Amino acid sequence: MTALHPARTPGLAPRALRPVPFPLVDEIARHCAQEAEPETVHVEAHLPGHVDGARLRDAFGRALARHPKALLRQAPVRWWHRRYTWRPAGAPDREPVSFPEPGPEALRRARERALTECPSLDAAPPVRLEVIAQGTAGPGTSPDTGPGTAAGTVLLLTAHHTALDAPSCLRLLATTAELYGGADNSPAHSLAPPPVRGPESRVLPSRGDAVTVGRPGPRRPARVAADRGRAAHGSGNGNGNGNGMILTELPVPGRPPRAPGAQAPYTVNDQLLVAACLAVTRWNRLHEARPAPVVLTVPVDDRPRGTEMPLGNGTRLVSVDFGAVPRGAPPSAVSWPPEPATVARLLRGTAARTRALKASRGPQLGLSGALLTAPVLPVGIRAAVTRGARAAAAPWTSTALLSNIGRLPYPLDFGAAGGRATGVWFSAPARMPRGLSFGVLATGGRIQLTLRWSRALLDDTAAAALCALFEEALAATSWSGT
Repeated sequence: MTALHPARTPGLAPRALRPVPFPLVDEIARHCAQEAEPETVHVEAHLPGHVDGARLRDAFGRALARHPKALLRQAPVRWWHRRYTWRPAGAPDREPVSFPEPGPEALRRARERALTECPSLDAAPPVRLEVIAQGTAGPGTSPDTGPGTAAGTVLLLTAHHTALDAPSCLRLLATTAELYGGADNSPAHSLAPPPVRGPESRVLPSRGDAVTVGRPGPRRPARVAADRGRAAHGSGNGNGNGNGMILTELPVPGRPPRAPGAQAPYTVNDQLLVAACLAVTRWNRLHEARPAPVVLTVPVDDRPRGTEMPLGNGTRLVSVDFGAVPRGAPPSAVSWPPEPATVARLLRGTAARTRALKASRGPQLGLSGALLTAPVLPVGIRAAVTRGARAAAAPWTSTALLSNIGRLPYPLDFGAAGGRATGVWFSAPARMPRGLSFGVLATGGRIQLTLRWSRALLDDTAAAALCALFEEALAATSWSGT
């Protein structure tokens, strides 16, 4: 890697920000941080052209100044303090942009760092940008390296999840692109309004459905069956620590045509949820796991996507409960590929459930999260209580996380030389006991999927097999026109 010396970007003036206490989500993440499974957010943008290093570094520095909530450091803290505090910085404490030596393994190593090396909270900014030059076409999609890249550039952004989430990282990249290339990178110029489903009568699955969608019940959610029978290879290690990830690209599944003014019966997000449920159900059945309800955690983001977007952790989490396939269920309920009638029932029920969840409002992490972060006790005691509560609640943790940002809100246009992003992937942490997350973006009519998993749960071969099941299940949700 090219040696870089920390430098303060010239011309960055401190904004009128004061030290602020950690918000609820930031504090919970700070309490539960573990070295074995770093809380990193990974965002990867592939450009068809090459960028000028000095110009990009300047643009990223000015983007941080424009979004001062990304230019923060954690104030020194002791266990008896009542709050963790973000302290605004007038300039980076370290150089946030680096340029690894190009080569056939450069991108793979950068992805490894994104999973294993978390930016520090003690120095601003809690994010880094690696710029990887690609000279020749890659080998294509594989379980080890993900999508190959023709001659061009990969921008790999890694953030500490205590400070920023994936939508915030995309907003930061969009501002960088605008300052670098001079083109407007606002959502209005790159994203047509998606179909909106208005209020309608709620459609619930019939009692005869083999798999149902409803509110979470008292039963423990299904765990993804562990499979570490073969030595892990590629990124990460084989000792069960850290995360692994697969990046792949899939076609957007078809949906029934919509008459003008009519409402979409279900969205691509509903299809993704159903595909994840079917894939996990099939995986667990192949591994003879105990039947249990598949519950998926879904982040919902209500923030605007323009320059006024507040950076940080701005999503709220909701759960979609699919119920369980009982023992002795009819063959149609567990057949593979899934029966079209079963898929149709799941899509109808999921659409009704997600419509209600997205319309609801509430605390980001519920009442329990608000209670755990109340500044009544010192942070050291609250941290111990939070970690204990998390361990006690582990059996009721959801089966997997599915984070779908939808269509890429920004063109990520880096001018004539760099070009517009041809593909963008992101991933969220996959810590145990959940141990599995799906990150989804849509770019250029294709779905960019990142499967990220805990190595305590799956090895690389098993994760590739689970990813293949998801691809088959998503294809099964596609409308065939019949």
